[in-house]
Formats: sequence, C-alpha cells, structure tokens
Amino acid sequence: MEINYLLNSGFMIRDGKILLVFDAYDDPAGVVNAAYDAGDFEKLYIFVTHAHFDHFSTRIRAYVGKLTRYIFSSDIKHTKRVKIFPKSKITYMKRHSDWSDGVINVHSYDSTDVGISYWVELPSGATIYHAGDFNWWHWQDDTPENIDLADKTFKRQVKRMVGMEADVALFPIDGRLGSSQEMGAIDFVSKTKIKGFVAMHRVDYPMWQPSQEFLSAAKNIPVWCPLKPGERRIFDGEKFSEEN
Repeated sequence: MEINYLLNSGFMIRDGKILLVFDAYDDPAGVVNAAYDAGDFEKLYIFVTHAHFDHFSTRIRAYVGKLTRYIFSSDIKHTKRVKIFPKSKITYMKRHSDWSDGVINVHSYDSTDVGISYWVELPSGATIYHAGDFNWWHWQDDTPENIDLADKTFKRQVKRMVGMEADVALFPIDGRLGSSQEMGAIDFVSKTKIKGFVAMHRVDYPMWQPSQEFLSAAKNIPVWCPLKPGERRIFDGEKFSEEN
C-alpha cells in the first residue's frame, strides 16, 4: 500500500490499480495530478469527509474524466460548491451507512465535528480508516461545559468502533490541542485493532513524537507523521518505508 501525503488531512493511497484520494482540498506537490496524468490505474475514488474548507475544494472537479466515484458526506449536498459536480458521479453517505460497487466496500462512522469518517476495504483485502475530523477535541481554554460535552461525544462515538480492524488508520494529532493532542488517538488505538498509524491535521506544527503512553496503548505499532506535501511511504503491514 502506497500512501502519499497531500496536505492537512489529504492523502492519496494506491493499492495495485486502485487509487483512493481523501480530503484533497489542496495538493501543493501535485501528487494527484501526476497520478491522474500517468493514468496507470483502473479505478479512482475521491472521498471527502465533510464540507470544511480544509477538507473539501472544487479543485477535485478536475479529475471527473477518469473518476470512478465521488464519495461525499451528506452535509456536502447542501453546499453551493457541490453544484459544479455531476450528480451522477456522486454518492452521499450518512453516518453509520454502507456502500459498495462490487470493487470496494465502504462503511461510514460518525464524527465529533462535521461530517463522517470512512472505513474502506479494497479487493486485496487491505483496509483503511480515515478519521476526517473525528477526534477528542479537548480544548484546554474552553468552558467546562463544552469540554464535558466534547468528552462525552467522543467516548460515545468511539464505543461503536471497539474492535474495528484496519491496516492503516489516518487520525488527527492536532498541535493546537497542546498537551491534549494525543488524547483521542490514545483512546482510539487502545480500542481498535490497527496495524499502522498516520498522523494528520498538523499543518505548521513540528513532527509529532509519540509519547510512551501512546506507544503502549498502540502496542508499538509503526507510526508515520508526514510534514511536507509529497512525502510518500509504503506500508507492508509491519512498517512504513520509503522504498518498495
């Protein structure tokens, strides 16, 4: 599985002849453009987890010619931006729903912000979880009432994910949360069965160094924290490497 970092929560994942693109609101290194122009794929699926500007952009309209399917969260249906996309190419998903075209299988989980998160199964059997903005948003300068609500919301959602298996999980480790930035990830990896973890939503923050608490909860699974657009890793089920 080849994983390419675009920006923020944007990634392109290649598995054989299948390309999955997630939350590609920007792509400074031109990763998706290069893959699209090369054309060495059979299926192209573009996922958007929600309508926030740093996850959804009309720029992905440029890939409709070779597209298999746009898979959008249902909140995007109500935006003005989506009107330029061909309706026949879009599948809208609500939380806790399923979609399949006989090639890939998709399940949507809820978020603790807007939209949904995605679990995707590929023909090879590989599985991917992209969290979107699902996280334990524990803002230390927030009101006690909002902090309590965020805590309860996250814990309620993660209960539905207990035992979920995925080869790779892409999950926010947001530096703006300060000392709370790992809270959601620690609880998430302790309750799921993840083989590899990719940190996202870290623009303008230094490389994340996992704490011992995280590593213990994650049972020392491999971790990748991309910083620069265009970074690429190969995940073989045991480690992230720069080469095939």
